[in-house]
Amino acid sequence: MHVFDPIPNVFLDLGVIVWYKYSVMILLGMIAAVVLGVKEGKKIGITASDIMDGVIIVIPLSIIGTRLWYVIFEWDRYKYDLLKIINISDGGLAIHGGVITAFISVYFFTKFKKIDFLRAFDLVAPGFLIAQAFGRWGNFFNQEAHGGVIGGVVNDNPVLSLDNQRAFLSETLHLPDYITNNMYLHGPDGLNYYHPTFLYESVWNLAGFILLLILRRTKLIRTGDLLPIYLIWYSTGRFFIEAMRTDSLYIGNTGLRTAQIISLLMIVGGIAFMLFNHLVLKTKHYYKALEENAI
Repeated sequence: MHVFDPIPNVFLDLGVIVWYKYSVMILLGMIAAVVLGVKEGKKIGITASDIMDGVIIVIPLSIIGTRLWYVIFEWDRYKYDLLKIINISDGGLAIHGGVITAFISVYFFTKFKKIDFLRAFDLVAPGFLIAQAFGRWGNFFNQEAHGGVIGGVVNDNPVLSLDNQRAFLSETLHLPDYITNNMYLHGPDGLNYYHPTFLYESVWNLAGFILLLILRRTKLIRTGDLLPIYLIWYSTGRFFIEAMRTDSLYIGNTGLRTAQIISLLMIVGGIAFMLFNHLVLKTKHYYKALEENAI
């Protein structure tokens, strides 16, 4: 019953070119974000051509940012073989590096294009969440970004039997067999069933995406609010889920998980920006921007 038989992580093998499911999921996430962005952009006064120009610039820079962030905190793995830095087929992308790079890129792009940068951030915030929801499934196919052994480990021995570990996934969480089977893997504590933290985060991001879509059709938010809501929502989920993972990046030898520290900073930054937007900038409500461009 407990068979180690991981789902192949190759989507297409043409011999010379190998296309991995990891990159396929990232690509699907990007496509979904761009399509939704173009559709919403028309409603808030940002043209499709400007969005596509931004995509050509921001997405490549963001991918570079995700890779460099990971490499910086895993430098010992790359310092003796620098060519490994450009090989992302087996994973090694840290989303916080991409998010930070994207925010900086979007800000300067909007300044160059004379686009309201707050509206631009409102546009990309839901896109970030849906792209991240897709991207986590790339981790699934690579059997990475997972949590610890289900039930925990005491004195190097799993607390639960393999049957009970599997039951948690299939009966408690009601996950389909293809997910349950792929979570039976070789991890830091041996061959066991591990928590599908990729799934936890994907579901959290999808819920946040739906929340942003709902909020931007209400009269509750102002232009510029979707960015801090994204920062607070995503970072809250990431903080707690990161604590379950076995492959976290750490700040030197401090024992502090990089993603948790950045998440806390993003939550504080999101709250501060929300207050600044409402009390100082006093931007118009989002629904009014929709009404103006509907005329």
